[in-house]
Amino acid sequence: MDELQISKVAAVLADWNPLGSRADTVSDLDGYRIEAIDIIMALGVFRKFVAPEKTVSDILNQAFDLSLKPIDCVVPARKIQLILGSDQ
Repeated sequence: MDELQISKVAAVLADWNPLGSRADTVSDLDGYRIEAIDIIMALGVFRKFVAPEKTVSDILNQAFDLSLKPIDCVVPARKIQLILGSDQ
């Protein structure tokens, strides 16, 4: 994991903005940087056991008390996988 990957994954999350208008009320959001790191780490560890979209939904649901389903996260998960390369 490098700084460029973190920034790119955070940008995917920020563009998607699963929090919607609530994003303005999260004081430590930091452009989804923390969640980007968590997703990168989890995809590296669980890539053979858990679908990427499930990893993304689980992390965002836990972080922000959302109710995302894996199907809601397919597009951003694919974009994240492209950033991280085929080994993630």
